[in-house]
This record gives sequence, structure tokens and C-alpha cells, in this order.
Amino acid sequence: MTVPRVLTVASSDCSGGAGIQADLKAFARCGAHGMSVIVALTAQNTVEVTDVHEVPPEHVRAQLDAVLDDIGADAAKTGMLFSAPLIHAVVEALTTRRLPLVVDPVMVASSGARLLRDDAVAALLTRLFPIATVVTPNLPEAQALTGLNTQDRAMLAERLVACGARAAIVTGGHGTHPVDHLFDGVHHVDIPVARYEVAATHGAGCTHSAALAASLAAGMPLVDAARRAAAVAGEAVRHGLVELGVGEGPVHALFAAGDGRAGERPPLGSAAPDRTRSQVAP
Repeated sequence: MTVPRVLTVASSDCSGGAGIQADLKAFARCGAHGMSVIVALTAQNTVEVTDVHEVPPEHVRAQLDAVLDDIGADAAKTGMLFSAPLIHAVVEALTTRRLPLVVDPVMVASSGARLLRDDAVAALLTRLFPIATVVTPNLPEAQALTGLNTQDRAMLAERLVACGARAAIVTGGHGTHPVDHLFDGVHHVDIPVARYEVAATHGAGCTHSAALAASLAAGMPLVDAARRAAAVAGEAVRHGLVELGVGEGPVHALFAAGDGRAGERPPLGSAAPDRTRSQVAP
């Protein structure tokens, strides 16, 4: 059996909740071989981000070439890219690779810290979106990227595709309606989700986009991959590690490999956002 190869290009979270660490756990949860290119190191925990150290763009490019020239990849995803020079380095390396690419436009941490510099937003839209297979912002990110002050996920997804992405999923953790909305340039698809009252959502968005990339690497059609990603991320929140840290605890993508001690948590009808208070499950 061939194991899907999935590459994450993102930043390290030393607390193990989000970023590269969350992505690799989600890849493993989905039965894929995970590889990582680190673009920045963060000093963070469940409460705050205290420092960010950028990796030199030339070393980011060296990491990408080393992995892709040898092992290759069946899909890739990006997470926190932080600055315009880092985005440019990633785009230059991936443009000719023709990989399914999931772009998670990480802009703000669950603690409120900005994770994308102002000068990087234009690079994200004009350089990275055009090579993306699908972009996966949450509601506030979609609003910020499009300039639209609306909770209409269909409208936001259409605008994101107009920005250059081939497809967009506006995730359902924020706002009034618990639904992931997918627009592939032609069809609109709602993926109903349930919310859980759990203060362990650190890494939920990363887990969603990583599961989506792993599913695309395995050959799933986009809509099926989107449903699987919602399920994996939702279950990771449902079984989140609430006992770790004093802030938002990390999600638990590998709960199925553990002892299942987390127990059941009933879904709620009220809102609680991904990367802030909750993610979603179908």
C-alpha cells in the first residue's frame, strides 16, 4: 500500500497545540506520511505568543527543495507564513510543483496575537491564492481578506475565489450558523457541523486544513475531503485536552489512538469559534 505524502509549510508552536505540530498529528490521524518545512519559530503557549523568529527565506527554500526533490509530495498545505518574504519564497518553490495545495490563511492566534504582518496580506492574496487548490479561512479571516462585513459564507467564498483561489471553504466555528461552506467556482456546498462547549480549541484550524490536505493527497474529491476534514477537526475538539494549560487547551487529533478517556460532550446550538472557543464536528 502506498502511503500518501503530505507536506506542511508553516510555523512551529513550541506548546505542541497548533502549527507544524498540529499538522503532523492530523496527517498521522489520516494515515499519511507528514513532512514539514518550518518558516518561523514561535514562543507561545495556551495563553499568548511572546516571540516570533523568522527562518531566513533562503533556508525555507532549501527545506522545500530538499523534501520535494527526494521524497516528493501528493499534497501540501500552508499555515502561518508571517511575512511577505517568506510567502514569496514558498510561492517560488511551489509554483512549478503542481501539487494540490491547501492554504490556511492564519492571521490571528487564539490568544489574539497577530500572526500575519500587514505587508504579507497582499502577498497572500496576489501570490499564494492563485496557486491554491482551496483556501480555508474562518469567518473573521474571510471578512478581513475580502473586506466584506458579512456572515454570508457563500458570498465570502465567492469573493475569495474571485481573488484567485480555485475553491474556498469558509469554516463554521464563528458566527451564527454552524456550517462549513465550500465554493469550488461553480457549486456551493454546505457542510453542517455541530459545536461543542469545550475550552480546548488550540490548533483546530490547523487540524482542519491538515486533514483536508491529507484527504486530497489520498485522492479524495474536494467535497469528500472537506467533509472528512470537518469530522477530524470536530472530533479533535470534542476530545480536546482541557487539562493542559490555563488558556485554550490543545485539540486532540490522535484521541482514537489513546484510551478514549475524554468522554462524550453534547453539541450546543450557540456559537463558539474555531481557533477561539470551539471547532465543529458533523
